Amino acid sequence: MKFVLSTSFSTVAHLTELAPVADTHGWHAMSFSDHVVNPETIRTPYPYTEDGSRRWQPFTDWPDPWVMIGALAAITTRLRFTNNVFVLPMRNPYLVAKAISTASIISNNRITPAFGVGWSKDEFELMQQDFHTRGKRADEMIDVMKLLWSGEMVSYEGKYYQFEPMEMNPAPTAPVPIWIGGISDPAMRRAARVGDGWVSDLQPSDEILESVARIQAWRKEYGRDHLPFEVMATPSDAWDADGYKRLEDGGVTHIMTMPWPFYHGASDALEHKIDAIKRFSDDIISQCSD
Repeated sequence: MKFVLSTSFSTVAHLTELAPVADTHGWHAMSFSDHVVNPETIRTPYPYTEDGSRRWQPFTDWPDPWVMIGALAAITTRLRFTNNVFVLPMRNPYLVAKAISTASIISNNRITPAFGVGWSKDEFELMQQDFHTRGKRADEMIDVMKLLWSGEMVSYEGKYYQFEPMEMNPAPTAPVPIWIGGISDPAMRRAARVGDGWVSDLQPSDEILESVARIQAWRKEYGRDHLPFEVMATPSDAWDADGYKRLEDGGVTHIMTMPWPFYHGASDALEHKIDAIKRFSDDIISQCSD
């Protein structure tokens, strides 16, 4: 089992202090959530809470993931970087492809983009992207980015994106794995159809394992069950080696967690976060590593 450090809601100034600690204490990766803006009032209910309210408070830090990953890649050596999740169809595919390819080069291929289609119509409108076609556009965007990451002269003719022959460099020097996040049927089918992995929401273990089984069945249906596939899960009811082992037996390869609440409650103190990263490594990661 591999462990991914969640940075959701973290003070950005802390991240350059936390990444080197995670890098040297057995953590596999660091993950970043994604919002461009946080409207005072939302018209789209948040889909992952019962009452539609957001899980964060106003004025929470939301760094640009790829700027942050580029900065942290320069001060680490083995730590990988991913998302939970990056809202792909809220953006222009060419700019995303450029940001990811640059981050891949800077990090020596230590990135695994994790894409979702988003829930906030408010943000899509501010980014001038169509909310209602976001799933179909995301599919085309993935095709477009894979072509551009080849570094070769390429062209594309889709419903939403078209371009004559062109190239984008620098190109990644290794394939960029793509994870897909989301717990709806279309999201999980997308993970099965085009993804190299799937990212859960904060869910009970039983729900995660059920989703993994469904995705694996769809992968077989799409003729992709022979390919490697990773699962990054955030269980709401597993906090020890036994709980993580049960998930691993069901196909989960990565656990994403935020360790400081386990040891220091709601503290945002940097010294508490550093302490928690080290203690979780000693208490859990050491028991679950291969």
